[in-house]
Amino acid sequence: MSGSSPAARLQELFEGRRLTPTQRRIAHSMVRRAGDAPFLSSVELAELAGVSQPSVTRFAVALGFDGYPALRKHLREVAPAGPETGEETYNEYQQAVLGEIENLRHLAELLADPGPVERAGRLLAASRPLPVLGLRAASSQARGFGYFAAKVHPDVRVLDEGGSMLHDRIDAARRAGATALICFALPRHPREVVDALAYARDRGLTVVSVADSAFAPVARHSDLLIPAAVGTGLAFDTACAPMLLGRVLLEAMCDALPDAQARLEEFDAGAVARGLFVE
Repeated sequence: MSGSSPAARLQELFEGRRLTPTQRRIAHSMVRRAGDAPFLSSVELAELAGVSQPSVTRFAVALGFDGYPALRKHLREVAPAGPETGEETYNEYQQAVLGEIENLRHLAELLADPGPVERAGRLLAASRPLPVLGLRAASSQARGFGYFAAKVHPDVRVLDEGGSMLHDRIDAARRAGATALICFALPRHPREVVDALAYARDRGLTVVSVADSAFAPVARHSDLLIPAAVGTGLAFDTACAPMLLGRVLLEAMCDALPDAQARLEEFDAGAVARGLFVE
């Protein structure tokens, strides 16, 4: 860490940590004041970030230190203040984008073996209907996948709301002939999603999961899990890699559906006839 700027050294310390939004707010404040960070008291840092002093203590513990004094001592040793010369520096927004670019690079490396994606595409194409599960942070991923999947698949059922009827909707899909379910699982992982996947497998469904890690809580209830990391550089996770992986799975599903192209052409013809789009 010694060869990079103070801001970059701090960013490296925070990368890969599962921090709450409040803790990320503290981290961002430290990055913005990288030169001063090793010398701020817990009270000063709390005021700077607009959080409570106990939140600063919990933040230090989340990073693996006994408390804030141990964190500050570490920062003074590895990230001392000083002028930054001859180095390209990035603000927190740029760093978030660069972090996502790195996540996409890792996804590209993973896809060098297309076998898992192709297997997933076949499983999803064969399931009639096809349940698509995603709750809370992952609900937008599920809805986006479901929107495009419905253009080529005859029966897509998006499950983006939890509650007591979630198991009922899984049962209904299974009775209608579903053989597989695709789940988008992103942090923080709702217990309801884990329970729903366990229930789906008990009912005989094959579970395909897109998750932020191969060790995500949904892993033990997934028959096929393909990981795509989320960005953690901002107060709330960014999910460019999981979204792109969802589109890749759609492509693989289209390849396994013999009438996919005909369905797309039919939709396009209907869209033109209805004047659906302005272009």
